[in-house]
Amino acid sequence: MMLPVVSRASTLGDRNYKAPTKFPIGPFQKYENNPILTPNPDNEFESAYIYNATAIVVDDKVYLLYRAQNAAKLSSVGLAWSTDGVNFVRYHKPIITATEPWEQGGGVEDPRIVRDPVSKLFIVTYTAYDKHFARLCVATSEDLFNWNKLPSFIPPTWHDVSYDGNGNPSIRRQWSKSGAIFTERAPDGKYYMIWGDSALYLAESDDLVHWKLPTQDFRQDTFAGVQYDFESKLIESGPAPVKMGNGTNQWIFVYNADTTGTDDLPANTYTISQMLVDYDNIKAGPVKRLSEPILKPEKDNEKNGQVNKVVFCEGMVQFKGKWFLYFGQADSELGVAIAPVD
Repeated sequence: MMLPVVSRASTLGDRNYKAPTKFPIGPFQKYENNPILTPNPDNEFESAYIYNATAIVVDDKVYLLYRAQNAAKLSSVGLAWSTDGVNFVRYHKPIITATEPWEQGGGVEDPRIVRDPVSKLFIVTYTAYDKHFARLCVATSEDLFNWNKLPSFIPPTWHDVSYDGNGNPSIRRQWSKSGAIFTERAPDGKYYMIWGDSALYLAESDDLVHWKLPTQDFRQDTFAGVQYDFESKLIESGPAPVKMGNGTNQWIFVYNADTTGTDDLPANTYTISQMLVDYDNIKAGPVKRLSEPILKPEKDNEKNGQVNKVVFCEGMVQFKGKWFLYFGQADSELGVAIAPVD
């Protein structure tokens, strides 16, 4: 296999990229030939399930870092690349694996990638899971194949409130997931991350690599809570926010939602939606959000799988005049939805 060569000198993004000028991005249509990636029984690390991929465009290729699971449901991160956004070549080995004590048993899950515009390092947030606690961690790379890990920046004293499928609340301790990073500094000079999988919270950084919580109090660090019925159980970060090109400092943020049930969505159905963020005043929360999801489970492999009734996004890129939104299908396979660039 001829491997692509990626370095700090590589070019980021589509050569004809156009920033969105309206909210929301879309409408998205699911690719007619989904799924685009399915488990490979010949590779042990991805023999059972493939889903939840983050995406980035480098040197005129789309790269996917996807969550893979073997028969024991140990998660690792695989790598694939494409010249058209839908047909991918896979690397035969995982690129991020369970090497740390806090990753043993469950593995490494759900990457979300950005590139530092200054250092040119690739930065991934991911979840380390030891079958007891989920810990939000960061890793860095120069070439997408080799990664250096940092331990979780969320203190062990962290706790928040989660809800079950009936909407009953409970205190949840030492559980942190899903970090989506802004790659520009806010007016206060800091970088921000939106993270969380119950409500959404903020973290801040001086260098995009080392992060901290503003107050370590979930009530004060909350960026957004649930608002609509389709997100009544939880909201969870999606890919890195996308800056608009309308002369403002507004960004479009794709996120995931789970419901306790609506008129048309059964309880515990995951959907995908979008919100608008004013980065000049990020601590005020979202400016607006859609009142309905942009994607919901419809196909059989989205309604039935390792976890039923799930579409889940961690990766979205603009490539060759289209938006490609990559989403997990029932935590089992990987699909894509496509929208034109206006």
